[in-house]
Amino acid sequence: QDSGDDIEDVSLFDADDDVSRRSKKSKIRHPVASFFHLFFRVSAIIVYVLCELLTSSFIACMVTIILLLSCDFWAVKNVTGRLMVGLRWWNQVDDDGRSHWVFEARKVSAQGGKTSSEAESRIFWLGLITCPMIWVIFAFSALFSFKVKWLAVVVMGVVLQGANLYGYIRCKVGSRKNLTSMATSYLGKQFLRQTMATEDQTAS
Repeated sequence: QDSGDDIEDVSLFDADDDVSRRSKKSKIRHPVASFFHLFFRVSAIIVYVLCELLTSSFIACMVTIILLLSCDFWAVKNVTGRLMVGLRWWNQVDDDGRSHWVFEARKVSAQGGKTSSEAESRIFWLGLITCPMIWVIFAFSALFSFKVKWLAVVVMGVVLQGANLYGYIRCKVGSRKNLTSMATSYLGKQFLRQTMATEDQTAS
C-alpha cells in the first residue's frame, strides 16, 4: 500500500513522454475496461434523459439508474482506474474509529513497462470529469423545474460520480497538496504568463 505521500505522477492530457514512445502509449491496452468505464455512466445518463419516453414507471427508471450508477461507481473505483491510469483510492477506518483516505499509484518499472496509455488516460479523465458535470446540470434542471421526485436520483448521480472524481483527483495531485492552493497556484501562473506576454507585446 502506498499512502498519499508516495504517489507516482500519471499523465493526464499532457504528452510528456518522448516522441519515440508516443506511438506505444497511444494504443488502448485495456479495451474492455475502457468500454465499461464509459458504458455504465453514459447508460445512466441516457436512461435518465429517455426514461419518460421508454416507460411510464418512475420506479423502474429509478431502480435502473441507481443500479447503473452503483455498477459505475464500483467499476471505476476498483477496476478501470487501476488498469487505465494506474491509480486507486479507498477510505478505511482504523481500530480507533478514525477515517483515513488511502491512495495507491502504480510503480513504474525501470524499463517503463507499466506506463499508462495516453489514449486510455484521456478516455478515463474525460469520462470521469464530464459525466459528473452533466449530473450537476440535471440537478439544477430538476430543482428549477420542480421535478422533486427526480431530485433524489440526480443527487445520487452527483454523489457517486463526484466521489470518484474527488478520489482520483486526490490520487493525482497527492494528499499533501491542498486542492485550493493548487488551483490558486495554477491561476497565479496563468496570470503571470499573460502579464509577461502583454509586456512583450508592448515592448515590441
